[in-house]
Amino acid sequence: MKAIIFNNYGGPEVLEYVDLPKPTPNTSEVLVKIQAASLNAADWHIMRGKPYFMRLTFGLTKPKYNRFGCDMAGVIEAVGEDVKDFQIGEEVFADVNGDFQGFGACSEYLCIKADQLVRKPEKLSFKEAAAVPLAGVSALQGLRKGAITAGDNVLIVGASGGVGTYAVQLAKVMGAHVTAVCSTTKVEMVWLLGADEVIDYKKQDFTGLPEKYDFIFAVNGSRPLADFKKALKPQGRYVMCGGSNRQIFEVLFFGWMHSRKNGKRFTPVIAKYAKDDLAYLADLANQGRIKPVIDREYSLADTAKAMTYLEEGHAWGKVVIQVS
Repeated sequence: MKAIIFNNYGGPEVLEYVDLPKPTPNTSEVLVKIQAASLNAADWHIMRGKPYFMRLTFGLTKPKYNRFGCDMAGVIEAVGEDVKDFQIGEEVFADVNGDFQGFGACSEYLCIKADQLVRKPEKLSFKEAAAVPLAGVSALQGLRKGAITAGDNVLIVGASGGVGTYAVQLAKVMGAHVTAVCSTTKVEMVWLLGADEVIDYKKQDFTGLPEKYDFIFAVNGSRPLADFKKALKPQGRYVMCGGSNRQIFEVLFFGWMHSRKNGKRFTPVIAKYAKDDLAYLADLANQGRIKPVIDREYSLADTAKAMTYLEEGHAWGKVVIQVS
């Protein structure tokens, strides 16, 4: 079978398109013929081995796991003898790195623990389903960490990216009034996702506007916490998902200090594997309440090109790999 591997940290050039033996599931696994995968900022961080503290988990000098890719959707081709909940031929999707035991979404076949799988939403194609898991769960868990309630005035910074497009839709599902921040070329798309207001950051600086927010969700941002503090109401909550090294360290190590002043709270969110959360997103997709946004599609052989595009930081929603 064809697969993408990486044996060293670095840029897209470390990704190799290789032949590997087709795997056989153990008693608790299923074999999935993967139809589509999608790329995440997390894949970029893992590929680069940055921020460096990540290497405590993924390997100090070389990656512990050389398979690549987290999100996938496909069809079950074989099941282990102890698997009772799934059958051959069922369509499924998952974040295959839910327990940090390996990757491999960017491959033609993958053995996956049955308890990591969720049935693919019927209303989504394989490409759309593959675009949901990590970004969708990150958005959901970030919003929940911000304790959103109906009627909250919410600001989503980075609203046009993979996590941001889900955050806008999910905040509306939760009953919030959503103001989305994005660049000029993406304003129309963000309106279509359901945002109540859209700020083009190339024309306006939200920190200088009179509006204040109950909750700010910053996705892959690079601004210091002091900027966000200006835009929060008293008792407001700020949650960061991804971002530059500086922003990550500022929230991780100094967020508690900022949180002690004026009742405002500053915390990061790192998505944790939760099958129930992915099943919830599948249900919303089947109801038509959330919809994946796909920017570009690449073949499996062109995964390195897809990562090069993702690194540029201008993707609208998700970048998808068409595997089969």
